[in-house]
This record gives sequence, C-alpha cells and structure tokens, in this order.
Amino acid sequence: QIMHQCYYQSWLLIRFFPSVTFSFTVRRSKFLTGPLNLHLDPQQNLFVCHTAAIADIVILVDGSWSIGRINFKLVRMFLENLVNAFDIGIDKTRIGLAQYSGDPRIEWHLNTYSTKEAVIDAVKNLPYKGGNTLTGLALNFVSDYCFKPESGSRVGVPKIGILITDGKSQDDVVPPAESLRKAGVELFAIGVKNADENELQSIASEPHHTHVYNVADFNIMSSIVEGLTKTVCEQVELQDKDIKQKKMEMPLNLETSEVTAQSFRVSWSPAAGNVEMYRVVYHPAQGGEPQEAVVAGSETSVVLQHLSSLTEYQLAVFAVYTDEASEALRGSETTLALPSVASLRLFDATHSTVKARWSHVDGVSGYMLLYAPITDDGDLNNEVGQEAKTDGVTEVELVGLTPDTEYSVTVYAMYGEEASDPKTNRETTLPLSPPRNLQFSDITHNSAHISWDSPPDGVKGYRIMWVMTDGLVTKEAKVGPMNSYDLSDLASLMEYSVAIFALYNEGQSEPLTDGFTTTPVPGPLNLRSSDVNAGSFKVSWDHSATDIALYRLSWAPFSGGDTKEVILSGSENRYTLAGLSPSTKYEVLLTAIFDDESESDTVSVIETTCFLCDATVTRQAVKNLHLSDETTQSLDASWELEDTDVESYRISYTDLSANQEEETISVGGDQKSALLQPLLPDTQYKVTVTPVYSDGQDGISASALGSTLPLLSPENLRVSEESYNRFRVSWDLPQSPTEGYRILYRPIHVQSPVLETTVDEDVNSILLLNLLSGTDYSVQVTAFYQAGPSEPQLINAKTLFLGVSGLSTYQVRPDSMCVQWQPLLHATSYRVSIQSVLNGQRQELNLGGSASRHCFYDLTPSSQYQISIYTQMQEMEGPSVSITDMTFSEPTPVPTEPPSTEPTPTIPPAKEVCKEAKADLAFLVDGSWSIGDDNFMKITRFLYSTMGSLDLIGPDGTQVAVAQFSDDARTEFLLSSHGNKEALLEAIQKIRYKGGNTKTGRAIKHVKESIFTPEAGARRGVPKVLVVLTDGRSQDDVNKVSKEMQMEGYIIFAIGFADADYGELVNIASKPSERHVFFVDDLDAVKKIEEQLITFVCEAATATCPSMLMSGNTLAGFKMMEKFGLVEKEYSTLPGVSLEPGSFNSFPCYRLHRDALVSQPTKYLHPEGLPSDYTISMMLRLLPETPQEPFALWEILNKDNAPMVGLILDSSGKTLTFFNHDYRGDFQTVTFEGPEIKKVFHGSFHKLHVTVSKTSVKVVLDCSVVGEKSIRAAGNITTDGVEVLGKMVRSRAKRDGSAPFQLQMFDIICSTSWASRDKCCELPALRVEEQCPPLPHACTCSQESKGPPGPSGPRVGTPVYSFDCVDLPCFSPQECMKICHYFHINNGTYACMKHKTSGVVFFKQIRAK
Repeated sequence: QIMHQCYYQSWLLIRFFPSVTFSFTVRRSKFLTGPLNLHLDPQQNLFVCHTAAIADIVILVDGSWSIGRINFKLVRMFLENLVNAFDIGIDKTRIGLAQYSGDPRIEWHLNTYSTKEAVIDAVKNLPYKGGNTLTGLALNFVSDYCFKPESGSRVGVPKIGILITDGKSQDDVVPPAESLRKAGVELFAIGVKNADENELQSIASEPHHTHVYNVADFNIMSSIVEGLTKTVCEQVELQDKDIKQKKMEMPLNLETSEVTAQSFRVSWSPAAGNVEMYRVVYHPAQGGEPQEAVVAGSETSVVLQHLSSLTEYQLAVFAVYTDEASEALRGSETTLALPSVASLRLFDATHSTVKARWSHVDGVSGYMLLYAPITDDGDLNNEVGQEAKTDGVTEVELVGLTPDTEYSVTVYAMYGEEASDPKTNRETTLPLSPPRNLQFSDITHNSAHISWDSPPDGVKGYRIMWVMTDGLVTKEAKVGPMNSYDLSDLASLMEYSVAIFALYNEGQSEPLTDGFTTTPVPGPLNLRSSDVNAGSFKVSWDHSATDIALYRLSWAPFSGGDTKEVILSGSENRYTLAGLSPSTKYEVLLTAIFDDESESDTVSVIETTCFLCDATVTRQAVKNLHLSDETTQSLDASWELEDTDVESYRISYTDLSANQEEETISVGGDQKSALLQPLLPDTQYKVTVTPVYSDGQDGISASALGSTLPLLSPENLRVSEESYNRFRVSWDLPQSPTEGYRILYRPIHVQSPVLETTVDEDVNSILLLNLLSGTDYSVQVTAFYQAGPSEPQLINAKTLFLGVSGLSTYQVRPDSMCVQWQPLLHATSYRVSIQSVLNGQRQELNLGGSASRHCFYDLTPSSQYQISIYTQMQEMEGPSVSITDMTFSEPTPVPTEPPSTEPTPTIPPAKEVCKEAKADLAFLVDGSWSIGDDNFMKITRFLYSTMGSLDLIGPDGTQVAVAQFSDDARTEFLLSSHGNKEALLEAIQKIRYKGGNTKTGRAIKHVKESIFTPEAGARRGVPKVLVVLTDGRSQDDVNKVSKEMQMEGYIIFAIGFADADYGELVNIASKPSERHVFFVDDLDAVKKIEEQLITFVCEAATATCPSMLMSGNTLAGFKMMEKFGLVEKEYSTLPGVSLEPGSFNSFPCYRLHRDALVSQPTKYLHPEGLPSDYTISMMLRLLPETPQEPFALWEILNKDNAPMVGLILDSSGKTLTFFNHDYRGDFQTVTFEGPEIKKVFHGSFHKLHVTVSKTSVKVVLDCSVVGEKSIRAAGNITTDGVEVLGKMVRSRAKRDGSAPFQLQMFDIICSTSWASRDKCCELPALRVEEQCPPLPHACTCSQESKGPPGPSGPRVGTPVYSFDCVDLPCFSPQECMKICHYFHINNGTYACMKHKTSGVVFFKQIRAK
C-alpha cells in the first residue's frame, strides 16, 4: 500500500509537469527485506469499454467546501480517466455532468458535446463550486433536468448515474435516489475520505458490491477506475438487452368523430400482437380527474359520453398485453358548445317595464334571464341586478325597473345545471314624462301667473322652483295635481328662471324650464291738470298698482323758484295746488312710493295759471310718455294722445348735468314717437313733450327721465393657448353695440415699441403671434363706439420659456468641462456654445433635441468660461440659458516613476459581435485587501481587454462606467465621462487599487443609485448591463438589491475567482446562471472565459429587447404592464382605470373602463421596433359589458393613426385576429376561430399566447395549442405613433372610444418558445403548486425557519364556512352561478357563497372537512 501511494504521487508529478525532469530516490526501510523493483509508467493501459450498446451517463460531482481546490484537481483527473473508457459521440455514448453543493448546477448537458476530446476538455476546465453538501437536492435536480429529452436524454437507451461525494449529506437522499432508480436510472455511488457507507448504499442500485465504491483519500481514486468502468460497461449491455426485450407495440392512427356537445367517438388502428384489451384514458385539458373506458382487444373504437361542452379532452389509448401495457397513443378533441339562444328582442319599454322575447332552443330544461342597469361608465350595476328563470316560456315582462336607465339583458339556455353561451341585448326605459307648454301671463312688477299642460296619468303633483337669474336664493313650492300657479313677492325689472318637475311614485321627471322678466315699478297714470285759475289749479291721476303706499307731489315755477312738496296717501288720486302766482307756468312732478320702499319713475305735467280766468280754454297733456331703446347716443321717446286739434308736438330734451344745452325738435300731430340723437353717452336726460294746437297755443307739457348707455368696456378679459411665441386673448362682448376693438400689447420688462391690431365688432378673441419666448406682456383691449372709445381693459400674459432648465457643470478639469441640463420636451435641437471670458475664444455646435449633456475639450487651465444653450423648436430659437464656471488649474507634476517593463498597450480592434452594441455598461470591481496589488493589475488588464472589444463608445454607442468597492464604493468614472474608446482605455489604466473589506451588496446599490441615473448619463430605452468581479464572499446582503435590479430589467453578470462563493454569484447574476455566472480558479485563468463573457455581454447590449425577470429567469422582452403604467404605484394617474382582484385574490388586475383609451408613444415602448420573432402573452377577462363590436386588445398605430400591428377580438363572431404589414408593406391578417377561441368570450380569465415568427402565427390558449397559420415575414414598424389598449375598430379617429375589459398580465417576450414553457400558474384550474412559484404576498416557510407553536387563542364562534381557499371573486350572485355551472362539471365541486358579515360574493372550491 505504501508503494502504491508513492507510485501514484510520482505519477501525478509527471502528469502535471510533463516537460520537467524529476530525480527519484528510493530508500530501503529497516522493516523491509528483499529486493525492491520500481517501475514508473505514467502511460499505463486503462480499461476501455468496447460494447456496441450505447448509454446516457450523467456524473454528479460533489463541489462542496470540504473537497478543497487541490483535491478537486484530483477529481478532474479521475473524471478524465473515466471519460477515456467510453466511445463518445452524438449517436454513441453521451456524458453529461452536474456539480452540486448548496445548490446544484448543470455544467453540461448530455447533448452539449459530441466528441470525447470536447468532453475531456470540459473536464479539465471544470470550475470548483464550493458550498454545503445537499446530495438529496442534487439527486432531485438530476431527475428533473438531466434525464430529459430537451437535455439530450434518449428513449430506449440505458441510463447511468454516477455520484462522487466526500461526506454525509445534510438532507435526505433516500426518496430522490429511489425515484431515480424507479425511472430506470442505474446509480453508482463513489465515496471518498469521509463519505458515509450506509448513505452510499441507500443511493446506489443493487448489488451494492458492484455499485458502491469507497476510498480513503482522493489520491488513490485511480485505483477504482478500471473496476468502475468495467461494471458500468457490463450494466449498459444488460440494460440494453432488457429494453429491447420489453418493447411493446402501441396502437396507431388516433381519430375522433361524431363530436357533439357531450360526447364523441375515439377510433384507432389495432396494435400488433396478442392484445387483451384497450384502455382509453381521458380528462379535460384544463385539469380534472382522469376517467377511462376499457374495450376488448378486438374493438378499435369507443364512444365517450357524459362529457362537458366546449371542453378540450386529452386522450391516451394503451394496448394492454398479458403482463404489460404499451406506450400511449395520444391525441385530443374538443366537444361542441351547447346550442344557445339565437335571437333576443327587447320591446314595449315603459318607464318601469320592458318585455323580452327570444328564440326557442330544442332540448333545453329551461332558461335563465339576468338583467341589470348599466352605470355611467359603462359597467353593470350588479348590486341591483335581477335574475329570472323560466321553464319553457320564451317571453317575459321585466317589471320594477328604474326610469330612463339602460339595462343589459342576458339569456342562457339551461341544460340541467349547465348553461349555454349567453345572448345579450340592451334597452333603455322611458324617462318620467315632464310637464309641457309652460306659459306666463299677468306679469307685473311683483307677480306673475304660470300655467302648463299636464303629462299623462300617474302624476302625484308638481315641484315648482324659481330664482332670479343672478340671484343665489331659490324659492320652491310643491303643489298637487293642478296646472297653474301664481308667483308673488317678486322684484321689479328682474329676470326669473322657472323649473317645474312632475312628481311620480318612482321619482321626479326632468324639469320643464323657461323664464320671464317682471315689469318696471309703474308710475302714476294720466297725470293731468284742471280747474285752472289765477292762483290755483287741480291735478289728478290714475292709480297704476294696488300696492302703492304713498305719493310724493312737488311743484315749482318752470322758470325757477322755490319747490313745494307734499306726501299723499296711496289712496289719493287728486290734489289742488293753491297759492300760485297768476299767469305763471308751473311744472308738477308726481312719484309713486310702494310698500317695499321702491319708487316709480317720476311723471310730470306743465300748467300755466291764467290772468283772465274767464277766457281760459282747457288743453290736454300727452299720456304714457315712455323712453326706451337706449344706446350710447340715442333714446326713443313715445307717447299717447287722442286730440284732433293737435297740429304738432314739440320735444325738448336736456341732460341733467348741464353739459349740453337744451335741444328741441318737432314732429307732426299724427306722429307719436321721436328718436333723440345725438346724445352724450352714460348721461341722464329730461325729455318734455308739449302738444301744439292749431291756434298756435301749447297744450299741457309732460316730462320723463331716461339715460343713455355708457361706453362699456369688454368684459372678462382672459388669456389661453400660451405657447413659446404666442398666446390668445379673449373677452366677452359688451351689451352696447360696438364698431370694433383695438388691441395694444408690448413686453413689460423689455424695451420695445407698442404693437397694435384691430378686429371687427363680432370678434371676441385674437391670437397674438411672433412674440418673445418667456416674456411678460401687457395687453389692453378697447371697444370702439360711434361716440368714441371705451375705457381700456388690461391684462398681463406670459409666453412659455423656450429654454432648458437645471443647467449645471460637472467633470470640470484643467483642459475640459462638461455641462448637463434638463431637456425640453418639444425641442428639435440645441445650439450650445462655450466662450472664454478672458480671451473670447469660442466653440459652438448643434445637438439633437434629445441631448442632455455635452463636454468641451482643449480648454485653457484656470480660465473662466461661459456656456450658453439656445433651445430651438422648428424655425424658432429661444433666449440663451447660461452658466459660468472656471477650469481647474494645471496639477503639479508627480515625480517621474521608473519606466514600466510592460509596453503601453495598443487600442484593440472591436470584435464583430460588439459592432452593433448600444448599451449602458457598468463594471463593479472588487478592490478589497484580499485582491492584492498584483491581482488588481490583472483586473485592470482584463477590463482593458474587455472594453477594447467594444466598437463605438459614447452617447451613440456603448457608454461605460467603472466603480471599485471594498467597505464602500468609489465611482472611477461615469457613463457619460468618455466619448471615445481611446479616452476610455486611458482612464482604465489610471484606476488605483483601493483596499478594504468586501461589502458587495452596498456596492451594487451604489451602482444602481449613482451610476445608472439620468444625471450620470444613463439613457432611456437602451439595455443596462452590470458586470461584477469579486474574489470572496460578501460581508453584507447581496440578495435584496440584486433581486430589485433584476426585476427592473438590469442584466447582471457575476465573475468569481479564488475564494468567491458560487451560490452568492448565482444570487447576484441574472438567470439563467449558465449564461450570466463565470467562475475561474484565479485571475491567470480569466482568459478562458473572456471570449464567452464578451460575446454574452455584447449580445445583451445589442438586443432589440431589454431584459426582464419572468418565472425566475432573465428573458429578453417588454413588461408592457409597466410601460403602460398599469402597476399599483401608477394606475391611479390613468383616467378610466381601476384596480381589482385578479384570477386569485392576491393577483392585481386592472379594469379598463369604457373609453379609457390607455396609450403610450411607440418610441417609449419599442424604440428599436419589434423583433422579428416574439410572443404576445396576455392574461385577460372579457366583461358582460364588453361590446359585441370588434376591438383591438393591443395595437400599434402610426402617426396618421393607421394600424400597423395588433390583436383584434370580435365578440359577435367569436374570433381572434392578428394583423401586421409584411416586408413588402402589404397588410396581412390571420383569423382564429372555433370552440377553443370561443372560451375567451365566456367571461372568465384566460391566458393567451400569440407566437409570431417569420413564417407563421400560433395561438396558445390556457397553455393548450389552438392552431397555427402561415404568414409572410413582417416589415418593421415606425416609432412615431402610439400603442393603444382596447381601441374600438369601428373608427380610427384619435379620440375614439375603447372597450372595457380586465387585464392582469401583458408581456411581449422576444422568443417563440415561451408559450411551450409557461405553466399557466395564474389560472386556478391549471395551477400545480409543486411546479409554480408562491402566489404574490404569500408566506412560505423553510424547515429551518419554523419556530415553536404559539399559544391557542380563545374560541370566538363557529366559522361561517369550512373551505380551503377563495378561488375567484365575482361581481354578482348571478355571475357566480354562471361560473359555477361551468366549473362544477369540469373541475370538481364548486359553490357560490356570500359572506354573512362583509356581504362579498365568492366562488369557492369545496373540500369537505
């Protein structure tokens, strides 16, 4: 044994150092006697398996910490010898390998390598993993992922598993080992050093003496190679013989026929041999208990009955022989839908009833009728919904409905407990009839009489409301079934609005409205004089109203003198004026005073006392002198007088302010009116009318007061439509007719001439153009009248500022300076300049409208510079926004270092795979003490080489940032720091070693918060890639921040070397780990992974699709829910969107209400367009109020609102259509229909995948393939339009309506394989807990985290129900019942329940307890 070990150690030296000469000295021990012969042959002949049988061999290698790096090299040597013993090829023996510790990983699959040399090369480069020893978990992993067709495992080929471990497992190995053996895998167990013999035997196949190997140390593993390979070779031959003997023929040519809603026939071609019977196993594709039918071996068909309608069934036909059964002949068939109601008519609607009539359906047990009002937002108000059931009747009257309300009525044909597809129609009840023909009469200054026509029968009374047009207080009265009413206590000369509502038992009708204006307070009527003598005369008048309280009577000589006044009772109508002077003209004024203290207009009469009274002749005065039709410069005077002796009338008028002399005009005796003009505006005039008789004498004069209108200014001056160089000024037209308007405007704070424009009299707004950006303007508007201009109305307005904000400098250096700003949304370009304050040297350039930063080079140290940015929009340029800063002084030269022995590296050429790369790429480099100076130099050389592979560096290509971390992170340079490869590579060589502890989690957070930000140069719409390099385990948590970044779409690569923890690298990196995790023994071996790393990084940076996390894997695609804002933090900002429970209560779902029209610009969602191959994945539910008309679930429109690509659902035709434009620009569509597609329209949640490739479109519904149709390759889309959800197809106007539906998930995955990998875990009927991740917000506990049980709580009452879980919330008991009818047959026992406390209706699956 001693000699064997010596031999082996010597052989290892020669094996590892083949070009070195060794000298061996052998000393004889005092315990040894006899001759000693040493023969050293490193090329000894090993056993080779020459069997013709082939096998699939999977080796499971323990990579835990207890192995150690030195021993792991011996494991590689052992594996190399093991592989050498077999003839390896794609059609020969295949070898795969997995390594495990805390978590297993596949190093290569069975079909990865097709030659022995390739497998041996992979063994030599096998990285050491490190971690705990969880052998049971690893055996499960091998069972789940290694012996699978997709991993290269073949049917009918012997399967061998070889385990190599050095210790006892920390978990149970018996169940997974037994599972593998039952699956036909022959297991060998090799233990080394501290392996547990009993555990090895519990893993390995029998007999144990040929399947279990246990050696004392790693350096003598070679002693078992030959025995192991011989045994494996023998077992392969035995297995191969058994497999060939056991093969049984299966039936062929599965066909289905005679398909109905509840049955179909299954037929097949007979299997070869002596078949005793056939077993036909069938079950619903969406889940359910399997059932089977057995027929004799002579039969080749069977009818499957009592099936559920419109359900896909999976079929398996087995040929049963004497001792065994054949493999299954498989297929599927879908039952037809139950016949449904063909037509539904709603008619004879009243305000509370509607009649419904529908077509008869043969074979039904009855009908179920659901009806509910539709809310204002288009949803059903299920809280007041009703249900009606009929046996065979096809007409019912729906009673007790709400007036003027639209109702949705749905009819189901019932077949026992199963319901057909619904038939839905809508009808609106009539509104309650309002009164008609509102009329006003007997209008006075304080009252009015109103009357109306009554509506048809059923009116209980009326509610009358009236209010002054400008008033705040509304008066109201309720009356019985009458048709007139008197309004009293009104104000004079006021406009009143009146509304009358008819009152019914069901409520009140819409109002009948109209308005009227009360008359002025009436003055005394027919003031006249009589009984004239030398010292007195009598005046008399007629009362104008019944509520006059007093009269005020005054008189004075017409030519001037003392005025006398007397107050008379309102019942008086005459008075004698005494004590007058003879032969004197007197003017008498009379005013009526009312109960509310208002006063009437003053009326007057002129009379002259006589000198010789016996010759007096009585003359009359005009009556009802009235002034009306006031304008700014005229009044219309009218009067009454029936006297044939009057030859003419003299009208005199004067303004009471004495600004104008009295004017007089005359009109003929047959004329009773006169237009007085021109008058002064806003002036009170006294107008006197005197009849002139044929004898030349004057009659009695009468006077009245009136006022012209003022020169009214425009009202409510306002500003709108503010833009960068214009705004609109609007005003309300004054009551007085104008001749036009003049608008004056000028900047307030800028020296500029006053600008003027005019508009016509019927124009009330003007758009002022060519204004200065961001400038305050003073605007005045003046109305022009014939009499002159009004007072100007003033307002200030401001144009929008055409300029950037947030201007700041950064990365200021002696010879360069960078500037950044917040870009303006509508900017088309920027003119950016920098000018030295010292010598006037200037640089200027133009940048695109999306630019937000720029760097200037070749500047002078210690110089002050002014940077100015002019924002341009089309042909317009805004004012400059400037900032001043100074470059740093020239740094003091550092002492000259001795010349380096290494030459300055040249700039490497770009690799082909990286030439199209455009990404934001960050490297996070470990700078802890464990790295050391020499290794850190190797890291910088690795960075230099990797970044040298990139092509275009800068905003138009790949931007690169580097951060170094230890206890904290230090940014070496930002994404926006370098605009070319030369500057980037120069910066890498200047990075200096940091030193410290290893805080990887804090460093990753630093990269997220300080590097991948817009301020640091991160761009929107490009991939964001992080590469982490570390040599040890982090001293803080990396999981949380890594998970957050992966969820947000960052692509993370993790490179570990030396003592790095592989499990931690897996947690940091994106999925799958095989693509994103790299591990090497030391930095000298980093060259081995460099090529592959560069390829993977550049592929990620080149992708049209960003990365996203789905089902635990990092995939390329678009999270459309986030891009449309349909996430919990943002949905409330979208009009017409609400949050509701989804397919499970813990899944959020978003209801898009009618006309929500959720949209986003295409350039934000798909800036690079759509990929050539992709899968549209949606989780949706159509609602009862979803319209029958076609609508687009999702579509992309161009700038002209024309559709380019999308999905259309047609509820009336029960079809799904995909459309796009092919590479020639021609429009193409493919439509899918049939029983499977109809399920989408049944009102439950469905998972829809539409896979689009260059040649076909495939539809997968609820993880079952519906169909596939050919198309031509698509052309790319333009990104100048929008993407819309739910848009109705009937019109393509920009603000057209959209359909209501629920959306739980929406992703576009840049792959055509996703539909086959998805497990539909979001659907209750298809969810398999063991294969699905936990539900959102669900608690999961590991074995180690369980604590002791807590104390029992007090019993508070008997539970209302005993159910396992709530599967689905419903919107009404009727909807719940409909769903239950469907699920009761297909998926076990379900029930509809209403919670006694909350009143919530739930759809529950019962598991009896």
